[in-house]
Amino acid sequence: MAARGHVQDPNDRRLRPIYDYLDNGNNKMAIQQADKLLKKHKDLHCAKVLKAIGLQRTGKQDEAFSLAQEVTTLEPTDDNSLQALTILYREMHRPELVTKLYEAAVKKVPLSEEYHSHLFMAYARVGEYKKMQQAGMALYKIVPKNPYYFWSVMSLVMQAISAKDEKLAQTMFLPLAERMVEKMVKEEKIEAEAEVQLYFMILERLGKCEEALHVIRGPLGEKLTSELQSRERKCMMLYTRLERWPECNALAQKLLLKNPDDWQFYPSYFDSLFHLMDQSWSPPDDAEHCSEGSVHHTVAEVVRFVEERIKVEDEKDSRSLRGPYLARLELMHRLRERGYPEENLPGEPLDLMVQFFRKFGDKPCCITDLKIYLHLLTPDQHVQFINRLSEMVPLGEQGEDGFAFPEDTKSLQRHLCVCQLSRALGLHHSLDVGGKLRLIAELKAHYHHGLKFGSSALKTELQFSDMYCLMAAHVYIDLWTETGDEDMVWQCLGLLEEGLSHSSSNAQFKLLLLLLYCRLGSFEPVVDLYSSLDAKHIQHDTIGFLLTRYAESLGQFSAASQSCNFSLRFFHSNQKDTSEYIIQAYKYGAFEKIPEFIALRNRLNQSLHFAQVRTERMLLDLFLEADVVLSLEESVKAMSLSSEEDDVPWDTLRDNRDLTVFTNWDPKQRQLTDEHRTRSLEEEKAWLRIRSLTLRLLASLTPSGHASSQQNSEMSNENGVGDRSSLHRSLLSQLNQTLHAAAQIAEKHVQYPLLGPPSTRLASALSVGSCHCQAAALHLSVHLQELESAGLDESSELQIQICNVFKSLVVQLQEILNKSKGDLLEMKESKLKTQPSLLENLVFFLETVSIVLWSASYCAKILRPLKTSLQKKKKKKKDVNTAMPLVVCGFQELTGNLQDLLTQTVEHIRGQESGITALKLASLTLEGCSREEASFTKAAMDKVQSSYLRSLQEVGDLLKKRAETIKNLKI
Repeated sequence: MAARGHVQDPNDRRLRPIYDYLDNGNNKMAIQQADKLLKKHKDLHCAKVLKAIGLQRTGKQDEAFSLAQEVTTLEPTDDNSLQALTILYREMHRPELVTKLYEAAVKKVPLSEEYHSHLFMAYARVGEYKKMQQAGMALYKIVPKNPYYFWSVMSLVMQAISAKDEKLAQTMFLPLAERMVEKMVKEEKIEAEAEVQLYFMILERLGKCEEALHVIRGPLGEKLTSELQSRERKCMMLYTRLERWPECNALAQKLLLKNPDDWQFYPSYFDSLFHLMDQSWSPPDDAEHCSEGSVHHTVAEVVRFVEERIKVEDEKDSRSLRGPYLARLELMHRLRERGYPEENLPGEPLDLMVQFFRKFGDKPCCITDLKIYLHLLTPDQHVQFINRLSEMVPLGEQGEDGFAFPEDTKSLQRHLCVCQLSRALGLHHSLDVGGKLRLIAELKAHYHHGLKFGSSALKTELQFSDMYCLMAAHVYIDLWTETGDEDMVWQCLGLLEEGLSHSSSNAQFKLLLLLLYCRLGSFEPVVDLYSSLDAKHIQHDTIGFLLTRYAESLGQFSAASQSCNFSLRFFHSNQKDTSEYIIQAYKYGAFEKIPEFIALRNRLNQSLHFAQVRTERMLLDLFLEADVVLSLEESVKAMSLSSEEDDVPWDTLRDNRDLTVFTNWDPKQRQLTDEHRTRSLEEEKAWLRIRSLTLRLLASLTPSGHASSQQNSEMSNENGVGDRSSLHRSLLSQLNQTLHAAAQIAEKHVQYPLLGPPSTRLASALSVGSCHCQAAALHLSVHLQELESAGLDESSELQIQICNVFKSLVVQLQEILNKSKGDLLEMKESKLKTQPSLLENLVFFLETVSIVLWSASYCAKILRPLKTSLQKKKKKKKDVNTAMPLVVCGFQELTGNLQDLLTQTVEHIRGQESGITALKLASLTLEGCSREEASFTKAAMDKVQSSYLRSLQEVGDLLKKRAETIKNLKI
């Protein structure tokens, strides 16, 4: 709760118990205590607000809001009430109401520094930059402190950043901000580093690089002390923007002389060299090269400079720095790119890389350093390179199994680096099946041997030999994808589970296990694996897709809800959290961070993953609850779902997925390409559009899914049915267009690397036929609206058409069900086989039959009054023809067929459950595995078996509930 100690007020003592109850989460007692206090002190506004906070936290939002509004209209000025209302409105996600509070308070107490400050921060929460500028200046006039003045300046900069018209930003906001700062500079009132940073930011955004350079190199620049080499980095950036390559080169040179391991300046040094060469620059004869000192403008000078840095490192008694050695390889790479003559290069790449390995091979970073320069080797040098490195790895005597092991951790690291480089050069991939199995045996032996070095390690520490285990798992995956032998993936799972038992914090083991279990259709073990990763903040956006992609599609709906909540909780708190970060940045003068926080907020609000999870979560809630717990209409209303509003920012969607989260040593030709990324994003967007349109169409089946139309159109009539009909038709048209585009995407059959992005459900949804069946079901409402207009006695052709749709839906559902039949898990020749696609198809059947039932429910609502009306007409005319209208007979046939289909599906699921339960996994013989390895592999198999049973149970239970709803569809 808010800090309260500074207010010396007798009411503080009275309010304290309520604060304590709220702080401890005892909201009911807080409400009771507030009620007691209000009986004695009716005018104690803060007690009323604290009661409202208690009500809000117990889910009584409307009651809480009306209480808060009672106090707000009185325009309180006591600190307790204002702070309590601020907390309440923030919890209600209504920060705009806080601004109204403090606007009123400032009017009543115009000289209060505290209230003016709170008003500024309230504007900051809602991004009212113009009002922030005014509030900042008003505050500065009352209390002339520098920070308040610069709050106003920064608010001008934010108006420029957020302005849609770039011209307005460059001609009005930024120049005004510049003049305001210049006034302080002339009056010599600049005090803090933050103020200089802000001045620099303004000049940089105005493109006034010369002026910015003058500021940085002048006395104001001396205030930039919070970061190492802050002035130098800013100067380097400005020289680059001004294309002053001599200064850029000379400054980089000076900085590298001071710290030859500072990699950030090597690229600038090399870039400037090539720009100078392209411009045929030569130094003046009679003056110094430039203001920063001497310039290296030839390759020979740069090579000599790098070699001198290396010589200094070679002569040191202490550990050498990697920077100069890597710089030589980087220079070699750049010279090769520019077609520089081979004979003039600073050495032979193979020799230089061998030399680098000799010095740094026992460091874990050696592999990542060398990996990016492997392309400098020719293909016929690959084996020679690995052989030369192997000669530098000290190993002990060969054992009975023919393997020699390192005797200390440094030797282990060297051997591990050679193995990783072998894989990165494609030497592992070129082996035949027998060669790969021998390689796995060797890697496993090295892994088990290396565990002794970490026997005394803490639980949270990784084992020295973990990478052997991970690499062996990758070779197993190679064999699985190449041969289709599922034994390989089972042994891979067993190996990773064993690795996790020794190294419980290894994120790579968990990520790979998560991926493989999902590929096998097993979601149950994945939730705990993801939880144990302890994903922090932004990771819910960057790696959350690994979990949410499979959550619903594998039939574990309760776990799917949980996994969606993991992500949504983060996204929903983002808006509130970033507002707080911005406020803190203003308070502490970290102005350069404010645009970064705004950019982060936009990045997350526009996240593709956020849009996907939000859409899937709402669909999931409908599939689980609509017409099972609540009616479809009540469910749509509870979600505040509107068919008219598309809340997905299609034009600004951002793909924030981290597709390189898996450690990967594959050679370049096997890695993820830009083409893969483009195709994956295209596929993700198409699937999201289908799901989003499906959700909006379902909402349009209910009156509550429509916001009231503001305009009168020719289509609308008194009850808005015409308007609803036109919207529904428009959404159906969009869905059909999207399905057509999606079919073209699916036809490309893009295969992503296993460690790349997972494919969406798009291709399987189209091949199984669920998308078209759902679209046909949703189209029924249009036919029924036409029937409602025409009446039952005047629409025989339309009735035949509707009956044909009914029959077609049953046929399509039967086809989807047939594609779901087969054994999910079976034992063939004492080998365990999985067919996870059958489980996905079963979930498609469940989703599709749910949508057909909702459409049928909509039909029933329209047909009931039509049938009653027809019967009344017949009674009046004394018509003896008792034959039921065709469409009514067709509808009854549809509900009967749906009942049969659901019964058939539930029986199929029961059969699958019996078959899977009867499998005796303990009797499996696993070839080539030790007893310990076999126990881990069987444990993985048990997890898959248990997960399948859980999925079947959840799908079966939901189908039984759906079958119950058919009883309500009688006309």
